[in-house]
Amino acid sequence: MILDSLEKHLAQGKCVHFLCQDETRLGLKTLTGKVITASGVKPTVPVKWGRENFWIYGAIDPLTGQHFQQEYPKLNGEYFQEFLDWLSQQLGEDYAILQIDQAPAHISGAINWPENIIPLLQPPHSPELNPIERLWQFLKKSLKNELFSSLQDLRVGVA
Repeated sequence: MILDSLEKHLAQGKCVHFLCQDETRLGLKTLTGKVITASGVKPTVPVKWGRENFWIYGAIDPLTGQHFQQEYPKLNGEYFQEFLDWLSQQLGEDYAILQIDQAPAHISGAINWPENIIPLLQPPHSPELNPIERLWQFLKKSLKNELFSSLQDLRVGVA
């Protein structure tokens, strides 16, 4: 297995994790979904159109479910770098192969990859190859048709 080989040759005595990384945006704009009503009754769901939002940057080990998440105000290379530096600290002495998509924030020449994180680019336009997308779907499923008065209320609703 490739991870065993890396542990043997690159990171002797260290653990090598395979992590899948991506971001998702959460905000006050209502996520709508189907509503069950009695036959002939038109469903109504209150909707909020506020545009306040934040981003969750995350990485997950698809085999164990171990995950790392941080909140940031935007999606850009600067915050991605902060996430990488934070993730590197969380890994400690361990290494990680980090599967990422080819978003501009991820492949910017300004990204300084920590020594213990090895990027693995997935093909462009292929989110179905990234297991963290299912985590985001699960997270957002409970938010459908919910109204939050503030971003703090949303944070509590997600937790």
